[in-house]
Amino acid sequence: MKLTHLTLDQLKPAKVNVRKKGGKDVADLVPSIRSLGLLQPLLVRPNCEGFEIVAGQRRYHALTKLAEEVEAQPVPCIVMEDGDDAKAIEASLAENVARLPMDEIDQYKAFAVLGEEGKDVAEIASTFGVTERLVKQRLAIANIIGPILTAYRRGDIGTETLRTMTLATKRQQQDWWALFKDEDAYAPHGYALRQWLFGGQQISVENALFELEEFIGAIVADLFGDERYFDDTDAFWTLQNEAIAKLKDDILAKGWQDVEIMEVGAFFASWEYRKATKKDGGRVYIQIAKDGEVTVHEGYITEKEAKRRDKAEAGNTDEQSCERPELTKAMQNYLALHRHAAVRLDLLSDPALALRVVAAQIIAGSALWTVYGEPQKANTEAIGESLAASTAEAAFAAEREAVRLLLGIEQDDSDTLVCRQHDYGRSHDLLTVFAKLVDLDDDSVRRILTFVVAETLPSGSALVEALGILKSADMGAHWAPDDTFFDLWKDKEAINAAVKEVAGKATADAHVTSTAKVQKKIIRDHIDGTRKPHTPDWQPRYTTFPMGTYTKRGGIDAVERGKDLKRRFKAA
Repeated sequence: MKLTHLTLDQLKPAKVNVRKKGGKDVADLVPSIRSLGLLQPLLVRPNCEGFEIVAGQRRYHALTKLAEEVEAQPVPCIVMEDGDDAKAIEASLAENVARLPMDEIDQYKAFAVLGEEGKDVAEIASTFGVTERLVKQRLAIANIIGPILTAYRRGDIGTETLRTMTLATKRQQQDWWALFKDEDAYAPHGYALRQWLFGGQQISVENALFELEEFIGAIVADLFGDERYFDDTDAFWTLQNEAIAKLKDDILAKGWQDVEIMEVGAFFASWEYRKATKKDGGRVYIQIAKDGEVTVHEGYITEKEAKRRDKAEAGNTDEQSCERPELTKAMQNYLALHRHAAVRLDLLSDPALALRVVAAQIIAGSALWTVYGEPQKANTEAIGESLAASTAEAAFAAEREAVRLLLGIEQDDSDTLVCRQHDYGRSHDLLTVFAKLVDLDDDSVRRILTFVVAETLPSGSALVEALGILKSADMGAHWAPDDTFFDLWKDKEAINAAVKEVAGKATADAHVTSTAKVQKKIIRDHIDGTRKPHTPDWQPRYTTFPMGTYTKRGGIDAVERGKDLKRRFKAA
């Protein structure tokens, strides 16, 4: 046999090739060859038309597909002697049988090498021609202690057990390994292992962050006293939650900017994070196992945030530094509309200020001065229904009808008085309106002008925030937290901080790991009188001018505007 290079048009698959099924299924090979090139020559033999492929037809089909993208280059081939079908079949069989897939450990090590070189999950998946999910599964093996990995390589434990072990904490793995080595004990495997890790109700005293003297229930021990458990899991979690809340406060007191308490049972996927110092904005993640064990992961930022920083350092200053705003876009829209409703109603009582708004918009321009009324577009039907129920909206609609009567304009189906000339379906005759205004007294004209200024006030704008500060607008006078508000409120850290305001620190600490749904119900119970509120007439910080927040993460448009406006209008 000899090594040579042949063009694709000189090659075709041989009938003796043993791979019959899936020979043209090359989705996994194309990315690898595109990235790394052809790593193994084709095995061919001459025939009357050129050369036929004895082994490597999938590589041939992958190269043919890549030739559609770029100009094909000659292919390295090992040439066999012509005419010996038996040898050809043997060679094809040997190559396909010998090409066994790498086991999980080999794959993990191969993937980890690229990860250390700075490649992310998507890039590793592309390099090896596998799915991103598979890469994440293999990288999770980094969480497994050495003795368990060795046992897997020896065949002492199965694949399902190994994969389940990636979800265990280091101490759980060590406890399991001790059982595995003990000939008189039972170490659960596979599905039973998952139940052992997550399904049991036994909570060891070793997992408590609080002093055992604080626990009012009983502590149960086995006959030998080696293991002790709490007999009341609810009582345990009440004390544990308070201790976790204190742990968070202690970490913040050490200078960390942000501490995130993960959902109970959530897995800390280390490959989705990058180490970062306290100075570089690293945060602390508190992981809580279902058996109460607490693990602190100190000094991390997410991979997404790290990539944004990398781009920013490379000169792309447009990249946003905020990983996850406290409020979703829908919630910001909801609050912007309600803040707008409160501010523009207040504007009706101050014609002098309205005239100044007119002058400012004429001089500097405005997003709405074409001119037409603010459409108050809601992102969802629920937000629209909530706004329609606002008393500020009802009062504003009543003033609109009064202004219509002053101008002699007939009522129509429009939600605004103002419309542009030549609007399809409706318009006001300019001279008719002007003549009516000439006949009206100054007070009536000022009233009309004030209404028009308020109706053309752009929702979600810096102007709304500025007017809210100047007028000390009280959004709570026209609005109360409703179903839509609570449905849109998703940030658990902010919700827990609000529980502290409305129900007190003790209640907030006791529910620091409770679901957002449970914590929102606590807030609602204090608002509707089911429970006595710690703060009567409580309003969320988002209703103040300037807008307040419960976290330091940023990303809320109204808050960023408010910081600047507060400085600008300090004297006012």
